[in-house]
Amino acid sequence: MKGKVTELDGIPPLGEAIPLGIQHVLAMFAGNITPIIIVAGALKISPAEKTFLIQAAMFVAGLVTLIQLYPFKRVGSKLPVVMGTSSGFLPTCLSIGAKYGLPGILGASLIGGLFEAVLGLFLKPLKKYFPPLVTGTVVLAIGLSLIPLGVKFFGGGVGAKDFGSPSNLLLGFIVLITILIFKQFTKGISSMSAILIGIIVGYMVAIPMGKVNFAAVGAAGWFSVPVPLKFGLSFHWDAIFAMLIMYIVTAVETVGDISGITMGGLKREATHKELSGGVIADGLGSSFAALFGVLPNTTFSQNVGIVAMTGVVNRFAIATGAIFLILAGFFPKLGAVVSIMPPSVLGGAAILMFAMIAISGINLITKEPLDGRNGIIVAVALGLGFGLGSVPEVLAILPEWAKLLFAQSGIVVASMVALILNVIFPKENVAKATKIVEKA
Repeated sequence: MKGKVTELDGIPPLGEAIPLGIQHVLAMFAGNITPIIIVAGALKISPAEKTFLIQAAMFVAGLVTLIQLYPFKRVGSKLPVVMGTSSGFLPTCLSIGAKYGLPGILGASLIGGLFEAVLGLFLKPLKKYFPPLVTGTVVLAIGLSLIPLGVKFFGGGVGAKDFGSPSNLLLGFIVLITILIFKQFTKGISSMSAILIGIIVGYMVAIPMGKVNFAAVGAAGWFSVPVPLKFGLSFHWDAIFAMLIMYIVTAVETVGDISGITMGGLKREATHKELSGGVIADGLGSSFAALFGVLPNTTFSQNVGIVAMTGVVNRFAIATGAIFLILAGFFPKLGAVVSIMPPSVLGGAAILMFAMIAISGINLITKEPLDGRNGIIVAVALGLGFGLGSVPEVLAILPEWAKLLFAQSGIVVASMVALILNVIFPKENVAKATKIVEKA
């Protein structure tokens, strides 16, 4: 069946479909592999294993994207949704990894993904508890907690002997400036792929500086099939609980992304079936990712922006990009080339990427006026959440399981406080809530 790229269904000419599909891959590629590289670096994972993780991340993202495009029963939205590794889980994953290693992260992620899938089945009655004020506060907390990590990579990476050296800072600034130039002063594919272009430029500059060691590329094979359970799974209830909170957040973000696609690309509201199927695929896709050693997968907001900007909603066109990702997952040398990227190159992009997460949270929060009630919720949630995350030693008296939940990134605290206060302070009691604070 023939179709146009501006139509949801149908098969447009390959000459049109493939470039548009690759465009989506270019927009999400850097964001898809960045969390993997950061976690691998923090956990001191070997170059060979890091190569495998990048390979698996591409494979999983492509496969889960296809499921969103072409659902299986209730799993999938049947919309032009692009999936990838979530940066929002990074603080929680790093906290869990520091205590339980990669198997602990993967075990908690596996359970959390199943939990999100169940949320998708009961999405309609739960949605009212997660308005933009709550989800925006959480997203803002995520962005704020990630920015210091981006700065550490900008300086050369945690534990680097040359941390903060002029060469590392120069590389980071080259990447950042390149991204800004292409994002602000070009149009079309070059603007949408500014982050990837910046990373490539920084990578090329780093080679003559002697900061790139190609030994891992030479050792990597040409072809390999991603295999599950390479890193194993371990289950710890405190890690699982922390991950469940984040899966609630990502479920709400997925609802927002799907709504953005239908409004921006199809000019209509998303149906309950589309929202439910999208969240279920998000959860099951993340559980599937955990089996391959990959962090949770979720809908990518930058691709939502592409749909809104271009009007390209054709599922087949986007499926060509998903197939490209799957094929890339079978070539370890490609993953090795990415895995040896100098940390400062990644840091130049990460600072901007993580700061944009915070901006996304601000945009969500300000959908409604920050009146007395709303301002109270945001202030208390960020004050406790980001504050405790920045000064974790204040909770030194807590047992180890509690520290993992409340004294790491602070995202769990911000999420719980925002959710609880949103229920305690309903909109009709704005004046009352304001008076309570004024008297305190």
